Amino acid sequence: MSEHRDEKHADLLELYSDDPERADRIVLGRVLHTDRRGFLKAAGLAAMATAVGAVIPFHRNMPARFLPEALAASPVEIEGKDGLTYFGERPLNAETPAHLLDDEVTPMARHFIRNNGIAPSEMDHRTWRLRIDGLVHRPMDLSIEDLRNRFEVVTRRLTIECGGNGRAFFDPPVSGNQWSLGAVGCSEWTGVRLVDVLKAAGVKNNVVYTAHVGADTHVSGAKGTLPLSRGVPIEKAMGPDHLIAFGMNGGPLHPMNGAPLRLVIPGWPGSCSQKWLTRIWLRDVVHDGAKMTGSSYRVPEYPVEPGEKVPDSAMSIIHGMPVKSLITTPRTGLSINGRSLTVAGHAWAGDDEVARVDVSIDFGASWQQAALGRPANRYAWQRWSAKLEFPQRGYYEVWARATEEKGISQPFAVAWNPRGYLNNSMHRISVRVS
Repeated sequence: MSEHRDEKHADLLELYSDDPERADRIVLGRVLHTDRRGFLKAAGLAAMATAVGAVIPFHRNMPARFLPEALAASPVEIEGKDGLTYFGERPLNAETPAHLLDDEVTPMARHFIRNNGIAPSEMDHRTWRLRIDGLVHRPMDLSIEDLRNRFEVVTRRLTIECGGNGRAFFDPPVSGNQWSLGAVGCSEWTGVRLVDVLKAAGVKNNVVYTAHVGADTHVSGAKGTLPLSRGVPIEKAMGPDHLIAFGMNGGPLHPMNGAPLRLVIPGWPGSCSQKWLTRIWLRDVVHDGAKMTGSSYRVPEYPVEPGEKVPDSAMSIIHGMPVKSLITTPRTGLSINGRSLTVAGHAWAGDDEVARVDVSIDFGASWQQAALGRPANRYAWQRWSAKLEFPQRGYYEVWARATEEKGISQPFAVAWNPRGYLNNSMHRISVRVS
């Protein structure tokens, strides 16, 4: 019974995408079959009506394998969060619409949420412990106060982006949270440098990879099963910009952003930045924890045709995130009465810096260079803006294209892969000029 109860609270949208028959069994207690015209059979229609609590007058218009909004949508109110679009509660995932990401420092209320499991019920900073062990000379067991007192406390503006940000635009579609543009944020994080703590523990010469463990639990409730345990090569971990963080924007971390302690590993997929951090252990092999193997957070080693099957053996772990930009003002769909418009947004480029941002109003036939600011510190996104002049009334699309310091620019089309990662295609908004 407990297993069924856990499943029933799963992310229904993702479940219907991955396995619609199993989803039918969980939600409705049976598989809803259709006739040869695609309409629900009588028994299936009755089950669906019972589930939503009313008859469905226009049921013949419902597509096969359709999940009614009444079942998919459940009101989500998270204290300290505002304006986010939620994808599910178990695990909890939510993104921020692009126009709400206009701040240079992403407010806590607008920072996206990406959970892989169920957040711990206890998040007391006074009793929290962090274990540093594995291939170290001096294993350590640290409180948050130990971290504050033994190491330099620093604050950095750092960009975190989910590796699947932009998955909703893949064609053919791929399973997983259908992030559009808003699984990204650049807040100010306060903590101690990861490298300082590792040096204090004494890194052995044969270390290859870090391994991260959090206090969240698997959605199945299975004891000893971690929802996520990723790591990074030791060379990355020993960089000066990665934090063991206990603060966010001048205050404590938000519970859904990893309170009271988390990693912030900027430039790489957000899954490397373990939340509710309890342990870092060092290994002499590539870490093989939860969502480190198979196709998780991996992309093909070679270009593939959209929809192509790719064996796990041909998938490589994602390291640095690609160059990307976002138009945060104005909001798409704007109508203006004049011929001038100022557009602005942010750009970032994984481990690199953005060199320029260009915008186009003629579907890429010509480009205008935007004004681009410097990052507040390494791994902070960069503010850009441009004043546009429209030649006549009509419908326009504003496209933004960032180029990083090595000369690599954003593409127009999605580079398809089986898990929907690393979509850095150009962001577009629509404008009507009257």
